[in-house]
Amino acid sequence: MSYRPLVFRAFILGLTLISCLATGMAHAQERPLVTSHILDFDGMKQRRLVRILVPYSKTIYFIDQGRQYGTAVEFGTALETAFNTGIKKEIDRIHVAFVPTGRDRLMAALNEGLGDIVMANMTVTPERLEQVDFTIPICDKASEVLITGPSSEDVVLLGLDDLAGKEIAVRETSSYYEHLTKLNADFKSRGKDEIKLRIMDENLEDEDLLEMVNADVLHYTIVDKYKAMIWSTIFTDIKVHEDIAVATDGQIAWAIRKNSPQLMKELNAFIAAHRVGTAFGNILREKYFKSDRILQRAYSGDNVEKFKRLVEIFRKHGKTYSFDYLMLMAQGYQESKLDQSVRSPRGAVGIMQLLPATAKDKSVGIEGIDKDEDRNVEAGSKYMRYLMDTYIDEPGVNQKDRQLLAFAAYNAGPGNLNKFRQKATEMGLNPNVWFGNVENSAAAIVGRETVQYVSNIYKYYVAYSMLVERLAEHADAVNTGAKGG
Repeated sequence: MSYRPLVFRAFILGLTLISCLATGMAHAQERPLVTSHILDFDGMKQRRLVRILVPYSKTIYFIDQGRQYGTAVEFGTALETAFNTGIKKEIDRIHVAFVPTGRDRLMAALNEGLGDIVMANMTVTPERLEQVDFTIPICDKASEVLITGPSSEDVVLLGLDDLAGKEIAVRETSSYYEHLTKLNADFKSRGKDEIKLRIMDENLEDEDLLEMVNADVLHYTIVDKYKAMIWSTIFTDIKVHEDIAVATDGQIAWAIRKNSPQLMKELNAFIAAHRVGTAFGNILREKYFKSDRILQRAYSGDNVEKFKRLVEIFRKHGKTYSFDYLMLMAQGYQESKLDQSVRSPRGAVGIMQLLPATAKDKSVGIEGIDKDEDRNVEAGSKYMRYLMDTYIDEPGVNQKDRQLLAFAAYNAGPGNLNKFRQKATEMGLNPNVWFGNVENSAAAIVGRETVQYVSNIYKYYVAYSMLVERLAEHADAVNTGAKGG
């Protein structure tokens, strides 16, 4: 159950050898902010509250031991200062609060009055302009460019036409998806193979997808050029194709509700002095686009062989204890790289890094976990089931979140999980949902370790799911070839 810094550098598939950008904070709002208020700036001044909708992200917004960080927090703090210019009485001050929201809900939440501004590094597109208004750009002349990983080094890619037939991973709510869809329409009209769009989980931010390309879990993605260039200093195995862009001269801006002229005027005046290209904007961009915990290389040839050797053990115990076997494998990789010989300074042993005393406890009742990898995986699986049944047994929690919350309990302890969920309720978040909710309250209490632990398990899970899919495709191709021969 130990935490390790993660370096997910290339989970390379065994088949192939398979804003513009904070510390401080305006206000860490402890009371729920879920009440709908559809107001322009005069109404916000009367309430003395402006709510900023943000996605949970390593760069845009995160919490570490009670403090809010990220580019949105830096902008929000500076914005609060600007709003209060000339206001002398504390009772009259306008406060800025942050409302973490899933990317797929940002614009809907804005229009429902659950927030007043969206700060999410969003590109202005005609489709989005039908739903919301945008400020002047925080960053303009943004290009959305192709990113490739190590296994694509020898692939000839000279222009957009070379993307025909390739599989590119993007979130469906992203502007990248919109622009790739338009490119596919062009390809279809010219009789070319369309790009295969792999739709990624909305909980994965651009930096997560870059990390997965760096690890060769994904071969291709599209990301804003300025973002990719900064992250490429961390993810050194990605290649940024500056000359292959699905969109150019893009504008990245903040979104607000339509018919909010007063708020628009205030924000545009602020952005003119704080956008990228100003001293403030450039400092933020360099400050937050960095990472010291990168996923490890779990798709190397050796690790894929290890996966193949152990997968049936995990499948068996996952079925017995009704736990997704690939989630368990992802946890095993996070804990030990699926290595039964690993021992921690605290005495945790084997693939699942469980303490022998925990395995012997009546809640698990399995011995010999230090010598037998099957028993080690069974003990870890049974303990995860115990955590779910004992601490996360409410009917309102879906299966995926029960598993993610159980990972948090495994890493931080069941007592801390209870604290995380209670804190989430106090913060106006959903105590039954990990991403964007309990992960925020966990970071507020114990810092980033548990958040990073669960995040990496989930990315390994996505990677393993793709590996299983591709191994199955390979097996089908081999069988078809054998029959044809």
